[in-house]
Amino acid sequence: MVDLVPSSESVMEILQKTGAYRKGHFVYPNGKHASHYFQMPLAFRYYDNARILSVGLSRCFRMEKSIAGRLPKVSVISPSPGGIMVAFGVREALNAEQIYWAEMEEGKRQFRQYMAESDVYPAIIVDDILRSGRAIQETFDLCKEIGAEVIGCGVIAKFEDAPNEFDGIPIKRLLSFDVNFYETEDEWSTSRSASEAGEEKVRF
Repeated sequence: MVDLVPSSESVMEILQKTGAYRKGHFVYPNGKHASHYFQMPLAFRYYDNARILSVGLSRCFRMEKSIAGRLPKVSVISPSPGGIMVAFGVREALNAEQIYWAEMEEGKRQFRQYMAESDVYPAIIVDDILRSGRAIQETFDLCKEIGAEVIGCGVIAKFEDAPNEFDGIPIKRLLSFDVNFYETEDEWSTSRSASEAGEEKVRF
C-alpha cells in the first residue's frame, strides 16, 4: 500500500525511473552550471506517478486545519504552465472548486484567465519545482493585486537553497535536493559533481 505522503526516497525513485531527474552538464537560464536537472513532466506523463505525487502533496495541505477548514471553496494556482499538471492533480485530490495558472507575457507574469477582485477563492500556490523562488513570489504578488488570500504553498521538489517561505507561508514539499551551482564551465568541470555526471549537456 502506497503511503498517502510518499517518502523523499520514494519520490526520488519515481523521478529517476521516469528520467525526470537527470544527471549531466546543465547550463541554467541564469548562466550557472550544475550536474543535475529536473524535468517533472516526464514523471507526470504516467497517471499512477502523477496521482502518487499530487495526492502526496495534497495531504500536506489537508493536514493543516487552517487549510482543510476552507475546503472546497479554495483555488489552486500554478505560477507557470509547467506546474499546471501539479495544480490539476492537487485540485482533484482536494476537491477544490477553482484552478488558475499564470504565464509570462511581454516579460511579466500574469494570469491569462479573467480574474476580477473577490472572484478568486483563498489560494494554494503549487508548482513542480522550486529553484530561485521568483515564479512563486511573482504569483504571490499577483494574488495580492487582485485581493486574493494565499493560504498555502507547495512543490514536488525544492532546491535546498531556495526560499523556505513566502510572505510567512511555509513551503510544503515532497523532496528537498541539494544542487551545487558553479559560475563558469571551468569551475564546474573541475568539481566532484562533474566527475559523477553523465554525458548529457543541455543549455536552457
